[in-house]
Amino acid sequence: MADHNDRTPHVPGPRHERPADHDQALNLTQPPPGKQPQLAALREWWDNAWDEGGILHSRWEDLRRAPVLGWHGMANWIKAALGLAGICAVVILLDGATDVLADALHRLLTAVPRVQVATDTSDSVFAVVDQPIRSYIAAHATTLPISASTVYTVWQAVGLFGLVGGAFRSSGARLTWTAWGAASIAAVYSTTPADGRTIATGLAVLAWTAASTLALRGLTLRPSLFIHNAAPGIEIRPQIHVPTPAAPPAEDTPDNVHPLQKR
Repeated sequence: MADHNDRTPHVPGPRHERPADHDQALNLTQPPPGKQPQLAALREWWDNAWDEGGILHSRWEDLRRAPVLGWHGMANWIKAALGLAGICAVVILLDGATDVLADALHRLLTAVPRVQVATDTSDSVFAVVDQPIRSYIAAHATTLPISASTVYTVWQAVGLFGLVGGAFRSSGARLTWTAWGAASIAAVYSTTPADGRTIATGLAVLAWTAASTLALRGLTLRPSLFIHNAAPGIEIRPQIHVPTPAAPPAEDTPDNVHPLQKR
């Protein structure tokens, strides 16, 4: 029988420590605090956005109906996005084409005329008009600060401007075309040798007048008549009264005729 009065203290044995790997495994299986509520909230927002009336569902409907509604009926945010994309595309194209355009313009302005003084061997009809103009420019542009080739290029550009602008019925372009044609004919007349001067000048006039059918289309020399069909002014004066005609005598009035009376 054990003695209940035994007060011998109990000495415990050495404690068994849990391995660190076990604690790390428990930490990996359990998500960090606060991470799971954020994912759940994000999933809930995504589901609500795609429900009918949600923001993503509405944007998708705008995109789906845009081809049917056309430019005027589509949503404004689609118009803004397309406009911004177009502006970006234009900026990119202009940035890439700036060097090409500058080089092309430089080549155009510095292009050497193909025909110089007394060096043309062409027998085309156009050379009859073009050669005297080139020769005139080459002979009279030696004292200018720009080269003869640049003057010839400017002459061509001005003629093209007058022709195209006159076709669109621009008054300034038509005046430019008229002055350009007169200057070209004068250059042909002064440069062509005396033996063929009349024929060359006549061909230049015919070529200019033929091109003028496009540059001066719609222009007529007949005077324009403006007929003003305004209605004559009618003046109403309430102070003017028209007297009532007097009734004929009673003995001269038939029984079936009675004067008008106001009621």
